[in-house]
Amino acid sequence: MSNSNRDAATLDAADTLAPLRERFDLPVGPDGTPAIYLCGNSLGPMPKAAAAEVESVLRQWSTLAVHGHHQGEHPWLVYHRRFTESLARLVGAEPMEVVAMNTLTANLHLLLASFYRPSGMRDRILIEAGSFPSDRHAVASQLAWHHRSTEQSLIEVSPSTPLGQWSTHDFIAAIEAAGETLALVLLPGVQYRNGQVLDIAAITAAAHRVGAVAGFDLAHSVGNVPLTLHDDGVDFAVWCHYKYVSAGPGAVAGAFVHARHGTRSDLPRLAGWWGHDLATRFKMGPEFHPTPGADGWQVSNPPILSLAPLAASLAVFDDAGMERLRAKSDALDAFARQLIRDRCGARIEILTPDRPAERGCQLSLRVVGGRELGRRTFQRLESRGVIGDWREPDVIRIAPMPLYTRFADVDRAIHLLAEALVDA
Repeated sequence: MSNSNRDAATLDAADTLAPLRERFDLPVGPDGTPAIYLCGNSLGPMPKAAAAEVESVLRQWSTLAVHGHHQGEHPWLVYHRRFTESLARLVGAEPMEVVAMNTLTANLHLLLASFYRPSGMRDRILIEAGSFPSDRHAVASQLAWHHRSTEQSLIEVSPSTPLGQWSTHDFIAAIEAAGETLALVLLPGVQYRNGQVLDIAAITAAAHRVGAVAGFDLAHSVGNVPLTLHDDGVDFAVWCHYKYVSAGPGAVAGAFVHARHGTRSDLPRLAGWWGHDLATRFKMGPEFHPTPGADGWQVSNPPILSLAPLAASLAVFDDAGMERLRAKSDALDAFARQLIRDRCGARIEILTPDRPAERGCQLSLRVVGGRELGRRTFQRLESRGVIGDWREPDVIRIAPMPLYTRFADVDRAIHLLAEALVDA
């Protein structure tokens, strides 16, 4: 055994989270042997208990039909509340501040409808340059809805380092420069292309100092890094559950609305019957009376069959705890970085920040030599049974997610990466 093999075996033997791997179905590689799955930042693998959760809903439907809304172990009328406590722990919120509903960008539009209220010269929205396309699409369409243009009312903050990273100062300086023209900040908790963790608390405080709203897309944050949304004072946030949370393709998403906004009568929203207070919902009156908290932003009854797998995935997070997951994530990341430096040398650039506070599970890599060499390297890596993903123009993303990744997986993946570099 090489030293790294021995190190990986030692680290795996000491890993108290190792048994969690057995709670997931992991894919096989092209040769039929188990693949090395490093793509939870795009779609998490299936928790084995997910099938039973879906089958439970199907049985309830088959035996109770319409009465399943009010009867059974988990009546559908309040099914989404199964997840409230777990989601609150996952994002650092009060239970009334979170809800599982809709999909990520639909939730973003619903919350922007409430929180983006341009008035006079205060009409600008700040995002990061190179943001995930759906975020920019949503923001641009909201600006157009309010008869604003992206040229006049959209601020895009560019990274300030050769590796494409931002400093917290970059965002704070842009917020302060916009001043009283700034209506809303929308930034990621973790930037999707480079895996950088942003300082949510500092950015929120800066936005509030100039009178702007602070919102966050946490698609790459939830289940990846610890969050403290309530204490950070975030106004709203949205996220998906199909990535690190492993709730299935197109899984029902999540949203956060800070408690200080949860009962405001002066905050407009795009209302729907399912957001109406349950105490009077079935009186079928014409006036909308929102449920206090994030629940009040619901518009339609949730797809129960798509919600069911979330119960299986959140149970794993409840058992593991984000602090323990974070500690293992840091160790996996450090191990991977050292192996990349030892085996790949100057042929690979690591785009994700090195400081632990600025990184999560994801490592973004660039092959030195250009896009075509990088693409060939990625394809050869995948043909050897390492499942990561490619983001244009030239980024290979791998995510050693601590729920199911072993140190031996990282050791093998970086060995195959070094081989792929030579063969490409």
